[in-house]
Amino acid sequence: MSERDGFGPGVPCWVDTWQPDAAAAAAFYAGLFGWETEATDAPAGAIAHVMCRLRGRDVAAIGGRPAGDGPDLPVAWGTYVEVASTDDTVAAATAAGGTVAMAAFDSLDGGRMAVIVDPAGAALGVWQLGRHAGAQVVNEPNAWTMSVLLCDDPEPARAFYAAVFGWDAEPFALGDQEGTLWRLPGYVGGEPGQPVPRDVVAVMAPAFGRPAAWVVNFWVEDADATAAAAPGLGGTVVAGPFDTAISRDAVIADPSGAVFSVSTAPSGH
Repeated sequence: MSERDGFGPGVPCWVDTWQPDAAAAAAFYAGLFGWETEATDAPAGAIAHVMCRLRGRDVAAIGGRPAGDGPDLPVAWGTYVEVASTDDTVAAATAAGGTVAMAAFDSLDGGRMAVIVDPAGAALGVWQLGRHAGAQVVNEPNAWTMSVLLCDDPEPARAFYAAVFGWDAEPFALGDQEGTLWRLPGYVGGEPGQPVPRDVVAVMAPAFGRPAAWVVNFWVEDADATAAAAPGLGGTVVAGPFDTAISRDAVIADPSGAVFSVSTAPSGH
């Protein structure tokens, strides 16, 4: 299911990063992942927006930082979950102990978006889709495959995401730590033969003392080669490459400091 034309409510559907220099970020990711990048035409003074594609299909977006953002604010990758109603989801999030980082607003595609913050402090976008239906290529080399919540207090997170999105939490062993597979009953995603059930929509893992945050993961053909290429393009290898129980991974920061992870794609992809 690497090519998609939709997801469904409760399913992460899109990733983007807001950058101080969208064109420079686009050059980095084009060099690292081979993405085709297309800047949106905008009048002078408007926020830049770059659509990133594989085979002409949307995989992610890069936006220019809105006017007024301070240079000390962190640059990051964001994940968006499709919802039936952004306003209802924001209400559910606040009722479940979350807060709102960005109030609901109408998006350019005719949809409606907001950014919520879970009780541990991790921000996550919610998107009532309009004309755009989210990522059109996933679960293949150089495409987004999964977003992971790094969090050291799993029980409140499990309760929060169950209340807001209906996710079922399934604990699993992660070395001597415990992780969580979040499953959405009835959803079929991923790829046949993958090492986790196909209704898994997200993962939670320990943050080991770091602030709670959602981190975006991309599949690549060779995590070692991708990590080796990042510094020459202006990025930094934060960790790895290293082996996990199911893949070989590396953690990379782009030239502006946005952190993401890469995993060697399972054989056959």
